[in-house]
Amino acid sequence: MSLLTDLSERFRALFRREQADREFDDELAFHIERDVAERMARGIEPGEARRQAIVALGGVAQVTEHVRDARGVRPFEDLAGDVRHALRLFWASPVFALTVISVLGGALGAMIALFAVADTTTFSDARYGITARLVRIYESNSPTNRWSLSSVDALALLNQQRSFDAVGVARRADIALAGAGVTERVVAGFATAGVFAATDLRAESGRLLRTDDEQAPAPPVAVVSHAFAAERFGADPAIGRDLVIDGVHHTIVGVLPPDVTEVAGMRSRIWLPLKIETPRRRGPFWLRGIARLRPDVTIDMAAQDLAGISRRIFPLWASGFRDQSAVLLPLPLGDTIDGDAGKRVTLFAGAVLLVWLIALANVATLMLVRASARAHELAIRLALGATRGRIARLLLTDCVVLTTTAGAAGVFIASLLVPVAGMLWPTLPHINDAAVNLRAVAFAAGASLLSGVLVALPALITSLSRHAQPVRVDARRVGRDRRTSRLRSVLVCLEFALALPLVACAFWFLQGMWRLQSIDPGFVAAGGVTLNIQLAGPRYADPKARAAFWQRVSDRARDVPGITAVGLGISVPPDDPGDVNNFDLIDVPAGGAAEPTAPWNNISAGFLDALGVRLLEGRTFTPAEYLSDSTAVLVSESWAHRYFPGTSALGRKMVSGGCTTCPLTEVVGVVSDVKYQGLEENSDAVYQAADGSNAYSLRMIARTKESEEAAIRRLTAAVRGIDSEVLVESTTLEARLGDALSEPRHWTALVAGFAAAAGILAALGVFGLMSYVVRQQRRDIGVRLALGAAPRDMMLLVVRGGITYAIAGSLAGAGLALIAGQWLSTSSFGIHRANGWVVIGIAAVLTVVAALASWWPAYQASRIPMTEALSLE
Repeated sequence: MSLLTDLSERFRALFRREQADREFDDELAFHIERDVAERMARGIEPGEARRQAIVALGGVAQVTEHVRDARGVRPFEDLAGDVRHALRLFWASPVFALTVISVLGGALGAMIALFAVADTTTFSDARYGITARLVRIYESNSPTNRWSLSSVDALALLNQQRSFDAVGVARRADIALAGAGVTERVVAGFATAGVFAATDLRAESGRLLRTDDEQAPAPPVAVVSHAFAAERFGADPAIGRDLVIDGVHHTIVGVLPPDVTEVAGMRSRIWLPLKIETPRRRGPFWLRGIARLRPDVTIDMAAQDLAGISRRIFPLWASGFRDQSAVLLPLPLGDTIDGDAGKRVTLFAGAVLLVWLIALANVATLMLVRASARAHELAIRLALGATRGRIARLLLTDCVVLTTTAGAAGVFIASLLVPVAGMLWPTLPHINDAAVNLRAVAFAAGASLLSGVLVALPALITSLSRHAQPVRVDARRVGRDRRTSRLRSVLVCLEFALALPLVACAFWFLQGMWRLQSIDPGFVAAGGVTLNIQLAGPRYADPKARAAFWQRVSDRARDVPGITAVGLGISVPPDDPGDVNNFDLIDVPAGGAAEPTAPWNNISAGFLDALGVRLLEGRTFTPAEYLSDSTAVLVSESWAHRYFPGTSALGRKMVSGGCTTCPLTEVVGVVSDVKYQGLEENSDAVYQAADGSNAYSLRMIARTKESEEAAIRRLTAAVRGIDSEVLVESTTLEARLGDALSEPRHWTALVAGFAAAAGILAALGVFGLMSYVVRQQRRDIGVRLALGAAPRDMMLLVVRGGITYAIAGSLAGAGLALIAGQWLSTSSFGIHRANGWVVIGIAAVLTVVAALASWWPAYQASRIPMTEALSLE
């Protein structure tokens, strides 16, 4: 209570001080203006008359202070005084100050968080060792289609290229890492020595991978990250330590520096030498090419060099790879790492920018109202001889003090938003490294100052223009300047013009999200569980041992209580295509063009039943086909319609995997569609029976009639009962389906949140403007009521004004909304079409929002007592 009492006394004292200052200013202005008028009547020039009047009153200490302050005799002291003056004003008006800080602080917080994310995900090349000379090399047959390299490409690149200082290939793969009695699944990097040479990395201790490590007889070695070494061995040296990887002992020969968390855009804590075996055919395509351009070679020159390599090796492998248009293509490494991160950050930036501009317009409107209320004070300062520059500095200081405080609040808000961004968009490169660092703080300072200048501009224009009102002692008539009113109206219209694109984009995202959720994934998620099982240890080097293990797993899983169907496969829907294989149809040969591709799933008996796939035509696999190298395949309904429209696909034959010497593959059945490549992609799929002899890792799908959690526990125990060192990761099909929708859902929530903020700010803007209009026109409204106007008519008059602002702003923002919608429809956000009817509908919604926001000021206008209104002067 004592604190509240003290605050109350402070507010009352501040109010009395401000009241006394206003009364003194009124009387002082009256005496000065009367004295100036008398001197001018005697023929004295106006400027000299004003100077003499001020000197005549110079014996008063308070007047002297006013004169010294008005003329800005002490610039540096005056600047500090202006800051103190601004702080006093805001302390005297805490609601106003908190409103501005909240509105602008939230917008600045989003901007600072955006900068921190963009700085890490799209501007981080130098910090991650990615220079302009580093490139990634692809196979490509069109500007939009590119894929990884094969062993044939890698060997030709290493031996024939003339454009690079260093070149290497790498890949990432799951490994089984044993330690402390527990085997864990880890993603490791496999690389040739050229990858480390191209990135110019140096080991913190020990050495990096060398060319002789890639040879088959070389002892197994590993290079680890600094974080891994510290976590695994603490302060003890890691060099020479032993790691058991896939059951094989590896010696640690090097540790990377602490600041190196990835190599050439590939993040891994363990790096192993990549040993390329002599290829037997052109495929598979599984390697990432990394190279550093020579100083005198451009990327276009390197492309010509690589195209020549492609032409030379094509005839040597043409029997298994018939796409003559495919060539090796170098692209800047930084661009390939970013992927579509630029589009996503652009969307984030667009939403943040619009909200920031709306917040600026909202705060600028508030500052205009405040400047109108201070017009009498500013007129007194001008009467005392203050220059317009001095007044401009005073107003600008007020705004900058407010926006700087809002910027400090924004830094705090950004520190909370950046980790949230990492959770919402984990696929953005380096997103987990984003932080509010010194660069972000410097950006916050600049954005705060810029915001202060932009917020102050309308108040400066209206207060310092040559059309501004002259000194008047009657403060009640201050602020009715038509220029000021028009500027406020323009700012409110601008808020609606900027809110319209955001709200329209939010609707399109919701529409796209609804469409994604309505897509049939091709399987029943409820009651389905999946286990990712990975073998570890040299005892599975024999294909027969692998086949025996998978058979035992299938048999043991079928005996688990509650399991109604179970099967093994390479890939699991909805976003795991597994092996994507090329094929050439005998009936529709590709010729010299690119061969078509499709997800190629090697499955065991029971897989289709566990997934809920239905046979539509033909037959399924026989028991004998699951135990042999069968050439029979099942295809999805979409695959059949794509390649054999209007006719049956049964009995059609193809060359698969580019192997022209292998027996032809034959379609024996057509099954229902399943989404393997994502909910928005096509449903093409090919299934082939397999016994698992070629697989170190398979995915189990099981259908349970009991609890999914209990089924996972029992299935995991069954698998580990066969081999305790096997790696098992489990989830449900419902969780996988939810993960496929998580990123679109997050972007929808983000845009919808910004749209809601924009709509609220626009509503507050029109509410504040109409409230101000009602206050300024109380006398006019009272007169109309006294002359017989109905209160309902006054309400409609005010509401009509709010609707007018919304319609004008919506018309101005319609073009921007259509441009934004067109950009979204061509980007990877799941939005297929953006039409003008949506913009019209959103404009109507904003008009209703404006009408509702105007209702309370309208109601107040209708309740003005006529006697009070007529008594106003």
